[in-house]
Amino acid sequence: MQEVTQMDHSSVVSELEGTLLKDIDPFSYFMLLAFEASGLFRFALLLVMWPVIRFLEMIGREEAGLKLMIFFAVAGVSESEIKSVARAVLPKFYMEDVDMEAWKVFSASDERVVVTKMPRIMVERFVKEHLRADEVIGCELVVNRFGLATGFVKGEVGSSHSCDRVAKLVAEELKQPTLGLGRPTSSSSSFLSSCKEQMHPPFMMTNQKDEQQLLRPLPVIFHDGRLVKRPTPSTALLILLWMPLGILLAFIRITVGLMMPMWAKPSVSRLLGGKVIVKGKPPPPPAVPENNNSGVLFVCTHRTLMDPVVLSTVLGRRIPAVTYSVSRFSEIISPIPTVRLTRIRHVDAEKIKRELSKGDLVVCPEGTTCREPFLLRFSALFAELTDRIVPVAMNYRVGFFHATTAKGCKALDPIFFFMNPRPVYEVTFLNQLPIEATCSSGKSPHDVANYVQRILAATLGFECTNFTRKDKYKVLAGNDGTVGYTSLADGVKKVVRTLMPFNTKTMKE
Repeated sequence: MQEVTQMDHSSVVSELEGTLLKDIDPFSYFMLLAFEASGLFRFALLLVMWPVIRFLEMIGREEAGLKLMIFFAVAGVSESEIKSVARAVLPKFYMEDVDMEAWKVFSASDERVVVTKMPRIMVERFVKEHLRADEVIGCELVVNRFGLATGFVKGEVGSSHSCDRVAKLVAEELKQPTLGLGRPTSSSSSFLSSCKEQMHPPFMMTNQKDEQQLLRPLPVIFHDGRLVKRPTPSTALLILLWMPLGILLAFIRITVGLMMPMWAKPSVSRLLGGKVIVKGKPPPPPAVPENNNSGVLFVCTHRTLMDPVVLSTVLGRRIPAVTYSVSRFSEIISPIPTVRLTRIRHVDAEKIKRELSKGDLVVCPEGTTCREPFLLRFSALFAELTDRIVPVAMNYRVGFFHATTAKGCKALDPIFFFMNPRPVYEVTFLNQLPIEATCSSGKSPHDVANYVQRILAATLGFECTNFTRKDKYKVLAGNDGTVGYTSLADGVKKVVRTLMPFNTKTMKE
């Protein structure tokens, strides 16, 4: 382990795999690209090729194995789809694998260059935005005139390519990099000879003062994709083996859930592998409404499409839920009533008031889901309409598949949720807001909304942000997140297209 005591290097060139990232093998990232950009068939095909790739690496033909990996992962995939996956899916998995000690050494320099075995298009956004690098050196994909990747790369990959690119960079900058970070046994770290100093992992920082002044990697707040875990060969095999059983289990859970009354669902859920953890004291069922009495407005954090359904299950009654832009297919199969908003403020306010006059209502003021431990900005509309506000902190845990998507087929969200072996939901009821914390005491709707956001974030251990649903969809899908009308037939067609082999077209609802 090398100790780093001085961090005054003006420039650094670092290997990505095995240095900035702990894992030296990029195979799981190509598996992610194959699954998210093309579907299950390419995912399975690339896994079948893993023994061949591994054999080539063992006999010293690492570059041939890398080329084979690239070919099966991207051949026939549109360049725009590869960029989309690199923007929306891969950063979260890269960030989970970052070696923070290596990052501390890397970030201490003024100029930062990253060398990777993967195609540049797969890592550039993450490395520049989150690791704050200035340049990325990686191989370039060959794209035909139709915008599809051929599966081939321009020039060579691996050690000779990275060494030549670093040498070219040195010639252009007219100065030698101060520090090189990489594994001494790695073929892709041959660029180290071009650096004045060389350091090899593992690293250890000893200057605490400098350490406290270091920049931190920009956190990943928004990410997309269905897979929860990085698909290493063993994890990918487990996912493929579970998939048929998971699909069957999902349809059983959904069918039984639609048939069962609310009071029976908790017991049935446990029998089918689900679990709901309830904390706090749920409010009692509403009494017969009086003339000036309105129902309780449950203000929930938004983790998945299942939030209002789980809340209704816990309370033992069907509580209508406000929806912003879910698919029509999801509304059709919903076991609770839904109230679709129009995004016209005065119209939506009247709709919510009308529903509250009938009884309780569920609203998720973030307007969209967020997977990471952050809460998006709360819309203040709910605070204007009632003083009977009960905050509810919702959170969930799944093992294989995420139940949300920004650019995929939203009709599959509940199916993917119920495909998980043991989905777990945690529902925490907070006390109803006192009158002095509502608009009746003279507080502004924004103050009330921010207060509710803060207490929910504190309950979950999350961080509050000012990001909105538009920010999320702009990052992940390149749109504002609105969902137009989708008929049942169109929903079925999208499900079928999602499961088709080599499906490279992005589906939007």
